[in-house]
Amino acid sequence: MAITASLTPAHEVAADWLVVLVSDAPELRGNMRQLDDALSGIIRAAMERGDFNAKPQELLPLYQASGVAATNIAVVGMGPAADWNVRGLRQSMLTGLRICCTKIDQSVAVIVDEAVTEGLSILQAVETFSDCVVSAAVDADVYKAELKRHPFVESTLCLADIADTEDALDAGAIVGSACNIVKDLVNRTANDIYPETFAACAAEIAEDCGLKCLILDEMQLAAEKMGALLAVARGSEKAPRMVKLTYQGAGSDAETIALVGKGVTFDSGGYSIKPTDSMIAMKADMAGAATALGVISAVATLKLPVNLSVYLGLVENMISGSAYRLGDVVTARNGTTIEIHNTDAEGRLVLGDVLSYAVDDGVDGIIDLATLTGACVVALGEEITGVFTNSAGLTDRITAAAASTGEFFWTMPMHKHFEPLLKSEVADCRNVGPRWGGAVTAAKFLEKFVGNTPWVHLDIAGPSWADSGTAWQDCGGTASCVRTLVRIFRGE
Repeated sequence: MAITASLTPAHEVAADWLVVLVSDAPELRGNMRQLDDALSGIIRAAMERGDFNAKPQELLPLYQASGVAATNIAVVGMGPAADWNVRGLRQSMLTGLRICCTKIDQSVAVIVDEAVTEGLSILQAVETFSDCVVSAAVDADVYKAELKRHPFVESTLCLADIADTEDALDAGAIVGSACNIVKDLVNRTANDIYPETFAACAAEIAEDCGLKCLILDEMQLAAEKMGALLAVARGSEKAPRMVKLTYQGAGSDAETIALVGKGVTFDSGGYSIKPTDSMIAMKADMAGAATALGVISAVATLKLPVNLSVYLGLVENMISGSAYRLGDVVTARNGTTIEIHNTDAEGRLVLGDVLSYAVDDGVDGIIDLATLTGACVVALGEEITGVFTNSAGLTDRITAAAASTGEFFWTMPMHKHFEPLLKSEVADCRNVGPRWGGAVTAAKFLEKFVGNTPWVHLDIAGPSWADSGTAWQDCGGTASCVRTLVRIFRGE
């Protein structure tokens, strides 16, 4: 797809669709007024009548518009210019773009109210545009004979100044493609994506991106003494895998950050079986691993001057005669013995062994990503990622990056009084604590496997999956956290 910025006035750009993002200011100005003049004042008239109030993501489609070179127009509200931020810009832009790509081979042009530069930099707007035109067409309908949306063949952002925008266009497209990798993996079913096929997908991406790829099979995992991960995998016919991907864009003396992803490709809950309503979306329990894979693909494609290692623990949690049981004691890779009080608290067992492996590799910092607890969703809702850490410095980097991407993160307490809640009478610890503070006790469990390595645990159970669609995104995988984590490695 051709993605460009252009000085050509929006009303002169020939395209199947023109997306117009406007604020709720009473008067249009600059390039927006010029466009509306070409439309014989149709936007201003709609606002004056109250037919269109330019509220955030409010949509006014104009089919077969006259006076402009584009065939159709999608006018999308962004609310007060003073409230504009990159999250709102992305949502409004996607709202417009998603109605423009319902047919094959569509071209689109976009014009943004110039007031956007009063709250955002022009490069943020350019990168958001490029990201959105790439990611808008990927939805949850991966198995339908007729897809609801299709990639654009050409997209143009109309600007008053296009100097120095090329890098931002490229970066946005790369990040959008990484988000599509994540959404596609998360939206596919467990009979399609399971440990072996996920590992094969990772290997294919590694080859495309020039990454080193190591895949450990069941025998190699046993040799690594990953008893906790293997216990979770015992109930499934699908053999487990661990994948390590390595990108070295900086010298050997530069820091290496690790991303560790939970990759439970389906979670029945094991003998602590989930009810049907809770199990139906458990193909998405590998969103942490998918996110880590998407991030390293973007980092490598951007050729960033950093060192990044990704570790993916891939298992399926099922029920059979060989499945691990309540009351079992398993031994993790670092020697910790764990009494199983809930087989549906399996993700932390998988992560514990993989975290231990990453620590022994000598990485300088670890960020793990996991759809770990429903308790975090109860605490923070469906759009906020829970942050649990032993490192204020690493957390500060995430917070700063999130501020520029519009993703929501919230740091949770890690007080020592949570530690006794995991006490076991027969082993070093239990895999769950009591009901209250479940997201924190899960994080305290993971902390047992990182030692003194700076570490951040991101519980993405809420924001990684949407149960229902909105104007700007379909139901299913959301690719949450990809933009923020890539921004960290860009150092911006």
